Amino acid sequence: MTALHQPIRRIAITTGGGDAPGLNAVIQAVTRSALQRGWTCVGIRDGYDGLLRPERYGPGEGLIPLTLPRVDGIAALGGTLLGSTNQGNPFAYPVRQADGSTALIDRSQDLLDALSRERVDALVAVGGDGSLAIAHRLAQRGLPVVGVPKTIDNDLDGTVTTFGFDTAVAFASECIDRLHTTAASHHRIIAVEVMGRYAGWIALHAGLAGGAHAILLPELPFDLAPVAEMVRRRDAQGQSHSLVVVAEGAHPRGGERALSGPAEAGHAERLGGMGEQVSQALARLAGKDARCVVLGHLLRGGSPSAFDRVAALRFGAAAVRALAAGLSGVMVALDGNTVRPVPLADVAGRMKAVPLDGDTLATARDLGICLGQ
Repeated sequence: MTALHQPIRRIAITTGGGDAPGLNAVIQAVTRSALQRGWTCVGIRDGYDGLLRPERYGPGEGLIPLTLPRVDGIAALGGTLLGSTNQGNPFAYPVRQADGSTALIDRSQDLLDALSRERVDALVAVGGDGSLAIAHRLAQRGLPVVGVPKTIDNDLDGTVTTFGFDTAVAFASECIDRLHTTAASHHRIIAVEVMGRYAGWIALHAGLAGGAHAILLPELPFDLAPVAEMVRRRDAQGQSHSLVVVAEGAHPRGGERALSGPAEAGHAERLGGMGEQVSQALARLAGKDARCVVLGHLLRGGSPSAFDRVAALRFGAAAVRALAAGLSGVMVALDGNTVRPVPLADVAGRMKAVPLDGDTLATARDLGICLGQ
C-alpha cells in the first residue's frame, strides 16, 4: 500500500478475466464518483487490449469515454460495457509468431507508455485473482492502481464476498429446484456440475439452498461409494431420485481433476467434465439411470441480484475514494459491513478455499448431505 502525491485528473477502468453480474454497476459507480470529483473517466476495452491492440478497434476507439449518459441505467445489466478477456496479461501477452505458434511477451511497458500518452493518472482494475495479480505488478511499476474484487467463484482472499457470487448461487439454486422435479418424475440421479474453479463456494451454497443430497467439493477429494450408498438408502426409503452437485474442480481421492481440453498459451487450464464422470460412475455403482447437467457459463450471465448490484456500487465508489485519499496498490474489500482497502500484496495470487472447519460445511454435515467421505 503506497500513497500518491500527484493530483488525479483522469482515471481509467478495466474489466478483465471472466465476466460476472455486477461489472456494469462497478463501471457506473466509478464513473459517477469520479465525475463528482471533477475527474474524467475512460474505460479500456477488453481488458488491456484497447491499448495493446489498438488496430483491432477504430481510431481512438480502444478507450471508451465514460460519461453520465453512457453509464445511466447500466447497473441492472449483465456483462460488461467494456468487454473482457482472459488472455490479456500484459506481463505475458500472447503474440502470434511467424511460424504460427504463440509466444508470451512482456508488454507491460507498452501498456504503461500507452496510459501515459492517454494522460491517465490512475487505474481501477476490476477482476479476479489473475487480474488483481496483474494490478499488483503494475502498482509495483509505479502506476497508481486500486483493485476491485470480481468473481462468481468467491475465491478471492481478503474479502468476505465478491460481487457476482450471489447471482450465480441464486441461479444455480433455481436450476437445482427445477431438476428435483424432473429427477423425481423419472426416478433418476442427476449430477449438476457448477463453476467455481478450485474452490467449492458455488457448489456448497447452491447445493445447500437447492436441497441437494450430495455435494462434491474441490476441498474434499471424494469417494463415490458413500454417494452410491446414499442413493440406495434413499431408494429403500421410497425416495427414488437423488441430486448431486459437483464443483467443476472436484476430484476423486487419489485422482485428477477433469479438464475440458488442453491449456492454451495465455490461458488457465479449462476445467470441466467431472459431472459427467460422476453421473456415469454412479449409474454403475447404484444400478440406476443417471444424467448430467452442466450449468457452465449460464452462471455468469444475466442481470445481477440486488445484493450484487449494491456490493458492486459500494466497491466502485470505494475504489474512487481510495484514489482520492492518495492510496495505491490496494484492493477494496468487504470486511463485515464495511468496505475498506487492503494491500494488494496481501491478496494477489492467494485463493480463498471453503474452510473445512467452517459453519457452512458443518451445516451440510448436520443436514445429512453426503460429501463423498
